[in-house]
Amino acid sequence: MVQGPVLVAVVLFSVLFIVAATAKFRLHPFLALIAAAYLTGILAHMPLTELVDTVNTGFGNMMRHIGLVIITGTMIGVILEKSGAALCMAEKTLSLLRGRAPQLAMSLIGGLVSIPVFCDSGYVILSSLNKAVARRARVPLASMSIALATGLYATHTLVPPTPGPIAAAGNLGASDYLGLVILVGLVVSCFAIAAGYFWAMLVAARFAIEGEGKEEITGDIGPTQNLPPVFKSFAPIVIPVLLIGLASVVRFSSCQSTAAGFILFLGTPVTALLIGFLFALLLLPRADGALLNEWVKEGVLHAAPILLITGAGGAFGAVLSATPISDLVKELAEGGLLGGPLVLLLPFLIAAGLKTAQGSSTASLVMTSALVAPFLPTLGVTSPLQLSLMVMAIGAGSMTVSHANDSYFWVITQFSGMSVKTAYKTLTLGTLIQGITSFLVTCLLYWIFV
Repeated sequence: MVQGPVLVAVVLFSVLFIVAATAKFRLHPFLALIAAAYLTGILAHMPLTELVDTVNTGFGNMMRHIGLVIITGTMIGVILEKSGAALCMAEKTLSLLRGRAPQLAMSLIGGLVSIPVFCDSGYVILSSLNKAVARRARVPLASMSIALATGLYATHTLVPPTPGPIAAAGNLGASDYLGLVILVGLVVSCFAIAAGYFWAMLVAARFAIEGEGKEEITGDIGPTQNLPPVFKSFAPIVIPVLLIGLASVVRFSSCQSTAAGFILFLGTPVTALLIGFLFALLLLPRADGALLNEWVKEGVLHAAPILLITGAGGAFGAVLSATPISDLVKELAEGGLLGGPLVLLLPFLIAAGLKTAQGSSTASLVMTSALVAPFLPTLGVTSPLQLSLMVMAIGAGSMTVSHANDSYFWVITQFSGMSVKTAYKTLTLGTLIQGITSFLVTCLLYWIFV
């Protein structure tokens, strides 16, 4: 098997191949990652039978660790969206703020809704509410739209059980510490939401959207009829998070009692999300098996590409692990070039490059985590907190930046009425500020606590 500079060139070529295949030639990330896995193995002179076994094992191990979690979390998100529970959560949050600081209200609503629901779906759901609040409060619609968009974007890339962060945690071996990943993600996302809020207030508010202000300020703030009760709306996402968090506390306490074992069982991400799914079933408007099957089918369709990318990322990571590249990384680490918070810089830059090139935050999270996972033990990134912060660094890169090759960019422009030029000046630059802010906060947390 090749070693030294030749092996480094092989790995760099494989990474560039992934970027070019997904960004330039629009190849699906699953195909790009599988091709890169085989390409790396062949160029590194790995025995061909060993290469096939490594690819199969890497793909299968990743599905074993994270597959059910992604499917269940996605189905919960679809049910919250279809039943109106996501809108109920938004309106409850808005009512708690009593109409004050409307941009802040929309930022917080976005951050809450995007934990279980994809950010683009979340914006579609909340678009009418956002416009109505802007009219009532007499504030620029561009400011409200960017506040909502950046709020949704923050938790979409940083906080499980959103599929992207969950897949990244699985790739990095942090799925057993998902409670800590959620906690750290909430902390970092607060700063990302704050950055988006201040950007919306100070910059986006200067822009006008054609046609805004012509509507009459009448009627309700949003469609409030036939929404599910507050408890039913929040339970499918709050209860799993609480169970996962409680299990994390028990795990760190090293308690060995029967009750502790039962709590650990309930707090396993798969079990916790299945319990959340059972609570989501209470949101069905009627006892209708056909309706349930339709919503479940949509959830599975949403989950399928994420599963494929995640599994392919696991295969690519397994091939990288089977090469001597880790020895070279170890030499860099021992030389001090990748010490302290600097260990987060390269994953951040890779994720930012992939996100900017191919547009998908989820794909960027999965591909980057698959790339760096084999090197983490060599770099000394092994503790639960270190792994959680690595997920945050990759998530920060995966929000840098949203522009014309990102479907979310077009959702914002179409549903807000914002011109493309204005979106570049507000949304694109806003996501750049969010990404840099999230990375700096992650580095600060690493410096303080690690």
